Amino acid sequence: MVPNADRLILRDLAHRVAEIGQSDTMADRRREWKRHNALVPGRPMMLIFPEGAWCELLPESALNCQDQRARRMEWELRHRIYTFEHFRSDNVIEPDWIVQRAIHDTGWGLDHRHRPSTTTRGSWAFDPVINDPSDMARLHYPEVIVDHAATDRALAEAHDLFGDILEIRLKGIAHVSFHLLNLWTGWRGLEETLVDMARDPGFVHHAMAFLEEGHRRLIQQYAEQGLLSLNNDNTYHSSGGNGWIDALPAPGYDPERVRPCDMWASAESQELAQVSPRMHAEMALPYEKRLLEPFALTGYGCCEDLTDKLQDILTIPHIRRISIAPTADVDTCAQRLGRRAILSWKPDPSMLVGDLNEPRLRAYILHAVAATKNCTMEMILKDTHTCEHRPERFDRWTQIARAMIEAA
Repeated sequence: MVPNADRLILRDLAHRVAEIGQSDTMADRRREWKRHNALVPGRPMMLIFPEGAWCELLPESALNCQDQRARRMEWELRHRIYTFEHFRSDNVIEPDWIVQRAIHDTGWGLDHRHRPSTTTRGSWAFDPVINDPSDMARLHYPEVIVDHAATDRALAEAHDLFGDILEIRLKGIAHVSFHLLNLWTGWRGLEETLVDMARDPGFVHHAMAFLEEGHRRLIQQYAEQGLLSLNNDNTYHSSGGNGWIDALPAPGYDPERVRPCDMWASAESQELAQVSPRMHAEMALPYEKRLLEPFALTGYGCCEDLTDKLQDILTIPHIRRISIAPTADVDTCAQRLGRRAILSWKPDPSMLVGDLNEPRLRAYILHAVAATKNCTMEMILKDTHTCEHRPERFDRWTQIARAMIEAA
């Protein structure tokens, strides 16, 4: 149980979250996102996800609860409040508390192995556990496990703590995203996988087919056990954006048995950023397209430059959101996409470090907004690992971005 002193802190914060979530501002933002996700022309949308820099914006020292579980809940509430009070973005703050069903699986039979960095928050290196095709015999398909008792306990606790303040929502699998190459390179190694694509492509195809089938079985298990949840709401989608849209769920919807055709899903293959469009289309896309095909709306990409791969990406079934990385050619991407899908632009997060050159930042954002004027464009500031302990830089970034959106 949450200690009484911590309970008072959490409930006070929950009242503030409820006030924000029920405001006209949030109602307007939800309407705008539904317009945007339906590809109806309008202003560009903006989301801010500080990610790795949150430890500088909202450090442990800012928390008042004593119990560790209570501190995690406090951080969740405070980060919503901080987002609303500091960022001139389109982030939606919901007056809810989500309880995740306790869903696990048996895994794939092998764990990823890394060589850690010698520096704090440094990069690790791959340490392959699959060294030749025979090692694939050690893999198996995951089986889903549901801990109903743990789910019931978490739900009861949430109702007791917040039930009279926030809407308590039980959710299962709502964020569906396929990362086949990420999973495979974690076992095989990135350099090894890229060499295999040239020297032994059959090995890579065998691996992708195995992972496709394993993910297909996972989705089937989720669907059959009623573990899928609608994501036509504030659920994070693809590498940015959300699922707000009136077109879902699909006709025939049963709230007890959510289907892939009621949902968004996405995929990405960042590990193939440096390979040719032809090799990407051969080695990854067929497997990803088959996994995405049952879903109503789909997204693709993350931090990889897809400029020269867009024609292939646009063949993905029901494609609605495509990530345009900081390294991509925004002008060319805008010409090739038009309004065929959301152009989900990821601005360069490095502008938050060093000297915050405001004239340069204004010109940079204004150029992207102008270049995409005939697109359905969103800008997603993410992948920020530090702001050099200058949290006000996020505030200023959003103020400048909002001004450039209004000026274009």
